[in-house]
Amino acid sequence: MTVHLSALRAWLLAEHANTVDADRLTAIAGHLRRMVEDGVEGAVVEVGCYRGAMALWMRAVLDELGDTDRPIHVYDSFAGLPAPGDRDSNHLGEGELVSTPADVVATHAAWDKPSPVFHPGWFTDTLPDQLPETIGFGYLDGDFYDSIHVSLTHCVPRLSRCGALIVDDYADTAVNPKAWDGLPGVKRACDDYFGTPSPMEVLVGDGDLAFGLYRRTA
Repeated sequence: MTVHLSALRAWLLAEHANTVDADRLTAIAGHLRRMVEDGVEGAVVEVGCYRGAMALWMRAVLDELGDTDRPIHVYDSFAGLPAPGDRDSNHLGEGELVSTPADVVATHAAWDKPSPVFHPGWFTDTLPDQLPETIGFGYLDGDFYDSIHVSLTHCVPRLSRCGALIVDDYADTAVNPKAWDGLPGVKRACDDYFGTPSPMEVLVGDGDLAFGLYRRTA
């Protein structure tokens, strides 16, 4: 069936409100459109996919843009979160956000979309040798310092020229005072990986969006 993005957007906001919001959907769609219009090569990856809501949104957006053959790869422990480290808050704890590949399949099946390519396991085990050779766009949603740091370590070198990574929960409240800052390990991991001055761009939405963007220019 043909998926109307407005209908899918409404469904995601109702059924997956704990992991998606309007600002997230808008930002992701805009950067996927830019990737397609600019002819950026490479797969789409999501590191930390939970029940597959954002993977479904990305698939639907790409399909609407006519980019139906570009694969989407998802990475998740499917065993819940690891334990937070000393650079993280206690907002989330070990074992939370458990999902299964079957949950992701069901999310996609509800809208007659093919499932993404699954890579189950801890990021330290899967990312070093299971990432696509080139990445056109990546959505990094690892919540904790170590998860984001290892995601950047392995995804950044594989980014195509003009490819982009969006890091969820990246809260730079000096730039965007509205940003939700409940998972401070995310920004700390980005700061430690990139150093200063940071190439991360803060994305601002209508609400408390905490999103950081990294674009490869060369």
